[in-house]
Amino acid sequence: MAKKARTPPPPPRPRQQGPRRRDTRGPRRPLGLDRRGLLAGIAVGAVVAAVILAVVLTRGGGGGGGAALSASELSTIRAAGCSVITRPPLPPTHDANFHADSPTLTTKVRWSTFPPSAGGHYATPAVWGFYRQPVNPRQVVHNEEHGGLIIWWGERVPAATVSKLEAFYNESPVSVLGTPIQGLDSKVALTAWTGDPSRYTRNGYYGVGHVMTCTRFDEKAFALFRDAFRGKGPEGVPMEANRPGT
Repeated sequence: MAKKARTPPPPPRPRQQGPRRRDTRGPRRPLGLDRRGLLAGIAVGAVVAAVILAVVLTRGGGGGGGAALSASELSTIRAAGCSVITRPPLPPTHDANFHADSPTLTTKVRWSTFPPSAGGHYATPAVWGFYRQPVNPRQVVHNEEHGGLIIWWGERVPAATVSKLEAFYNESPVSVLGTPIQGLDSKVALTAWTGDPSRYTRNGYYGVGHVMTCTRFDEKAFALFRDAFRGKGPEGVPMEANRPGT
């Protein structure tokens, strides 16, 4: 009996040409989730930046000796037509003693702000009080070093406004001095020098000066500034030591 012919095996399958691509990417996140995370990060960053800015403006970068204005107080002050700046004084030009910068009452002195809020000054401060005639600013800056709050007004400020400034002074005159100053024109201002007495004059630390300049007198704004900075001078002089007439 004849044998049946075998069925030939199927031909080999052709090899795939070129390397296969392997997807190494993980599962994709929804686009909306990434966007929400980015927006949240931006919001947090903005809050942090605002807090840092507020600290710098009110504490002078940590050199204010504990003196500060809150964000709401700054808002109230600005609404009253006032602006606030905080700057460190120019370092003494001779030694760590600022008195050497003004050995006489006519020595030319450079200050970092106008009106002067800190820096070089004469060896004897002015007598505490409210003056209708200008007091030498070289002396007044020494009063600031002792923790004084200074009320300034320009040559074009009306007499009625000066009377309001004097009334404000009389409400709480300890460690406060009032004087007109040439160059402030029709504006009024408050200044103070604050700092940490334990660090004063060490390693280049001289505290910070604060200036509030206003287009008009505003009792609430003036009181906020006074209460924040008066009596916190870098020499640590007790506020009660700065009584009128002394």
